[in-house]
Amino acid sequence: MGERRYRSASGAPVALRRRQHSASCRELSVRCPRLQLRSLSAVTSAVWLAAYGLFVLSENSMVLSAAIFITLFGLIIYLHFVKVDQESLLVIGSLGIQVTSSYASGRESTTFIEMGQVKDVVINEAIHMQKVIYYLCILLQDPGDPQGVSEVVPLFQSSKPRLDCLIEVYKSCQEILEQRKTAPQSS
Repeated sequence: MGERRYRSASGAPVALRRRQHSASCRELSVRCPRLQLRSLSAVTSAVWLAAYGLFVLSENSMVLSAAIFITLFGLIIYLHFVKVDQESLLVIGSLGIQVTSSYASGRESTTFIEMGQVKDVVINEAIHMQKVIYYLCILLQDPGDPQGVSEVVPLFQSSKPRLDCLIEVYKSCQEILEQRKTAPQSS
């Protein structure tokens, strides 16, 4: 269906890509900005300059070795566990919802929620640092109480798209959830 550009809650550019695989299956992906070489170089240079300053004062070469090791180790940890490149939501009306986070290192984290557990998909609001931010979340049905909610699963936690992007994702999810509710239940 194409890609549209939006902004995140912090003002960074994000892109929403919508793909419709069938009438009851849609994939919605929010792509975050890539890691900037400028910011990576600035942090690396600051750490290495500080280490060089300590080396000049202490005349111990272990300081430089430790700075290089800490920088490289920190970068690997950041790329593998923190920096998310893309978050996607695959909604399949008859099966469930799959949430995938793709990290900068290539690692992917996937969670699947069965459609029988899904009570609703809603846009919620929160106050964060004197700002109101909006986020999309899945409400999971409480097995003991059909009217209750057992858990709230927030979506797009890394990209944090603004409300206009969330509304588009919300409408797509609601279309599929409505199809599921109006479809005849087969026993």
